[in-house]
Amino acid sequence: MANKTPEVGDIHFPFPFTPYSIQKDFMAELYQVLEAGKIGIFESPTGTGKSLSLICGALSWLRDFEEKKRQQEARLLETGTLLLNVGKDQPSSLSSSCQETPDILRPAGEPDWVAQFVQKKEERDLVDRLQEERVRRRKREERLRQIRHNAQLKHAAKRVRQEEEETERLLRLSREMLAGGPGAEQLEQLTGEEELVLAEYESDEEKGTASGSLLSSEQIYYCSRTHSQLAQFVHEVQKSPFGKDTRLVSLGSRQNLCVNEDVRHLGSVQLINDRCVEMQRNKHERKSEAEEEKPKKRRQEPRATCPFYNYEQLQLLRDEVLVEVKDIEQLVTLGKEAHACPYYGSRFAIPAAQLVVLPYQMLLHAATRQAAGIRLQGQVVVIDEAHNLIDTITGIHSAEVSGSQLCQAHSQLLQYMERYGRRLKAKNLMYIKQILYLLEKFVTVLGGNIKQNPHSQRLSRTGTELKTINDFLFLSQIDNINLFKVQRYCEKSMVSRKLFGFTEKYGAVLAPSREQPRLAGFQQFLQSLQPEALGENIPSSHMDSSPSPAAPVEEGEARVLRPSSPLMHIEGFLAALTTANQDGRVILSRQGSLSQSSLKFLLLNPAVPFAQVVKECRAVVIAGGTMQPVSDFREQLLACAGVDAERVVEFSCGHVIPPDNILPLVVCSGPSNQQLEFTYQQRELPQMMTETGRILCNLCNVVPGGVVCFFPSYEYQRQVHAHWDKSGLLARLAVRKKIFQEPKRANQVEQVLLEYSKCIQCCGQVGGTMTGALLLSVVGGKMSEGINFSDNLGRCVVMVGMPYPNIKSPELQEKMAYLDQTLNPRSGAPREGFGGESVYEGCQPVYRQGHQAPEGLCQHSAPGPAVCPPTYPGKAASLDPRPCGDQNHLWPRHCCYAEGQSRRSRPLRPFLESVCCQDPGTGGKANRRKQGNPLT
Repeated sequence: MANKTPEVGDIHFPFPFTPYSIQKDFMAELYQVLEAGKIGIFESPTGTGKSLSLICGALSWLRDFEEKKRQQEARLLETGTLLLNVGKDQPSSLSSSCQETPDILRPAGEPDWVAQFVQKKEERDLVDRLQEERVRRRKREERLRQIRHNAQLKHAAKRVRQEEEETERLLRLSREMLAGGPGAEQLEQLTGEEELVLAEYESDEEKGTASGSLLSSEQIYYCSRTHSQLAQFVHEVQKSPFGKDTRLVSLGSRQNLCVNEDVRHLGSVQLINDRCVEMQRNKHERKSEAEEEKPKKRRQEPRATCPFYNYEQLQLLRDEVLVEVKDIEQLVTLGKEAHACPYYGSRFAIPAAQLVVLPYQMLLHAATRQAAGIRLQGQVVVIDEAHNLIDTITGIHSAEVSGSQLCQAHSQLLQYMERYGRRLKAKNLMYIKQILYLLEKFVTVLGGNIKQNPHSQRLSRTGTELKTINDFLFLSQIDNINLFKVQRYCEKSMVSRKLFGFTEKYGAVLAPSREQPRLAGFQQFLQSLQPEALGENIPSSHMDSSPSPAAPVEEGEARVLRPSSPLMHIEGFLAALTTANQDGRVILSRQGSLSQSSLKFLLLNPAVPFAQVVKECRAVVIAGGTMQPVSDFREQLLACAGVDAERVVEFSCGHVIPPDNILPLVVCSGPSNQQLEFTYQQRELPQMMTETGRILCNLCNVVPGGVVCFFPSYEYQRQVHAHWDKSGLLARLAVRKKIFQEPKRANQVEQVLLEYSKCIQCCGQVGGTMTGALLLSVVGGKMSEGINFSDNLGRCVVMVGMPYPNIKSPELQEKMAYLDQTLNPRSGAPREGFGGESVYEGCQPVYRQGHQAPEGLCQHSAPGPAVCPPTYPGKAASLDPRPCGDQNHLWPRHCCYAEGQSRRSRPLRPFLESVCCQDPGTGGKANRRKQGNPLT
């Protein structure tokens, strides 16, 4: 369909179809926020075209901004060149058209001719810089245009690459044949250990020059929670009017972008990262050794290098990335064809990109942001699906280590020091001993002994204890150690990677263990977006502190994939301890044994890491489908980050679904008049779970197609499922609906959804007593976001209670106390709507999750026959009476409250009968398609 270009004021917004009025308002407000450099909080329900509004609004602003800048540069170049030419005879004329140097910057008694000379030099430098930027920009545009329209360049580059690979292979073969001689075996054995000895870190020389010639001054960074959400956004860009001309770069982790199968099979994110860095280092070491041309330094088994990390091929891949909009999967396919690394190819393309798409952790974690080469100074950041932004920042910057990991790291590091102590410099030994001391004290503060097996150590005192950072340092007796220096040493020396190489070489073959390692908050968040890692934990039999390492593992032996060295996770905990004392707490969790006990750092102030983003960026857009109430964003995040209230702009719009096409119900009691109360004290009672099952049975009897039921947690879902199975309710449900459960493994989600969809389709075609399927899911789980239960897949959504946090949780109590102290005024009088108690009673995260889960249904809530693309109206039933209080404004509009079973059934049957008789061409999504608006 032809693109539409609506005008809002004097601004033209290209759009793939005629936009809704709320989309026009969204784009206009977004444009003004970016133009004025403000912080915008945008709320647009799922299904209202939020992604397209973000794309067209932001890229329209970028288009106009770049055009204004080009016009301004042209005027400056014209005026500056003219003035400089005239200034050869009349130097004083420069001061009339260019900004004078302020008097406060001039040294006292400076002559006028010196000031004029300095000003003239600055003007000349400005003109030269603008001319260079214009030349670079034209060269870049010309090169990309040639690549886009000339396929011969691609074939020529491929042919050159193949010739270079063949030449390199022959040269390597000849060097190995000429390098034979006595003593090769001893040299080979020595070489295997040289790489394990700590040395000075040398950075990659090619990193700094890889992308220096391509610079784009203004960029938009778009981030979302999962890679699937990012892929959906990229597909929307491809379909938009900006899809052909936008330079877009998709960033991801090595686990998603690596094309080296020898590295990919490692499974663990940290292992893949470490192996990649190691292969790069080996590549540079081989280059330096080749320059020396000493044949006697022969290695029968040279260190492995990555064949995809080639500078020339990375440059070609970078250009290919910028030519056409590609998602992660397309980028991987292109990298395999070009025989170049997509991970580094996409990073090299960042400076020339206009739109950079990346996951949360790459933007919100400062170290990851710096490693990826992301510069936010003066740029625009768009954070989508931001309803869980505060929890995400807290999770990324929290860290947890177990007693088992502490003992294992101490044992490995002690053996490493015993073996290489004589070859290490004094400073290295000093820091290694400090790390060993820290590990020992961490185990001691938990009540254990570093010299004993952590699995067999029983702790005399159990429970949970919270400490401030300073109190924890004093309690552990490590307050005299400079943790900043220890952290810097770990980063520069890469001691954890050396230690992992040491354990790989001398560790015995490991048997698989059922216990998964505890990860730091950042690694845990990374792996929550990916399929579960294949790494297994190291058993206690290898925790022995004996200084004698085991024999090296033979190459032919099969070995089980192992997690990265526990010291890597402990480094994250050490870094967290450098946080300001008032911004975090340390949780000491003492369980039955030392291996089950843990130390956890909890970030209380998410504004600290977010403040740098807000400070550097030109504008920040925080968007989501459910942002209300915005008080926690304003108070906990923006105000604490130093943002003035005048800079924050709010925008909220309603849904496009007619009110008659959706029926929200709040059920307060069941068929036997059992009052529903899903508190922690009541929800596990047998009568409560039985009543829930009866209500669900009645719903499944009258609702056709698919029913999705959300529980507050995985554990409660398991308990309810077991109770229904025992009481026979599960068998009653299975008569009308085939039952599916949300899988624990992320890589099984697609299979479950496929079977769920096939079952509903077959039931609709065959008929019979079974009318569809029932999917048991979890709020905040793998199926609560990013999955659209369209058409017959989601006729009804049921929320069993709300995911309220446990009020007795020490973490929640500490968070509430911190908010009471931080958000309330100094006088101590609590403000209405603020503070810890208000946050819990208002339960902003709870209500956002409660809204977010049914939204996958609501965006498809249009009436129509089941065989047509338009769908029946949706129904959302909440089984929890607690929202009946003062928080009604947070719940869906037009919500009905049903006190009993008979009252609940009263609005449901007429609703189903009325909408099933409607013409499929009326309302909702069908009406959108008539207008040419293919929202999904």
